[in-house]
Amino acid sequence: MKILVIHGPNLQLLGSRQPSVYGTADLESINRGLRTLATARGAIVMTVQSNHEGEIVELIGKAKGRYDGLLINPAAYTHTSIAIRDAVEAAGLPVVEVHLSNIYSREPFRHQSLIVPVCRGQVCGFGPASYHLGLEALLSLLGRPDAPAAAPRRTVPNVRAARRRTP
Repeated sequence: MKILVIHGPNLQLLGSRQPSVYGTADLESINRGLRTLATARGAIVMTVQSNHEGEIVELIGKAKGRYDGLLINPAAYTHTSIAIRDAVEAAGLPVVEVHLSNIYSREPFRHQSLIVPVCRGQVCGFGPASYHLGLEALLSLLGRPDAPAAAPRRTVPNVRAARRRTP
């Protein structure tokens, strides 16, 4: 099982760039953690970081047939790149989008991801653990027998129907 991990623009600055938003972990420590987790799950990860939209599009375009899934932090391109969105959609691979920060609690322009509608899911707001959770989810989607099973889906009763009416 081979997973491609793509880190988008400015993520090479992790550890020193806005630690109050992105934390103090640097990119290499995140990559080490991903390799350790992947090895424990019988998978291999290839990590790459690029500040260039076209390079990210090319990496995604070449992923089909070489990788079984994609874990991506498009960073600022999350909110602006139709090209990356189209590449993800065309790749035909299971994709999980991750973010260190909770993009929905930040500036309004960060609340929309152009990428997530063509992904299997998104994990954000947990710092470096977002990557680990995203990788676990991706391995689970790919059917790894040693990956933790998804929690059983619980049904929530219809609150209106369950309320008692007072006379």
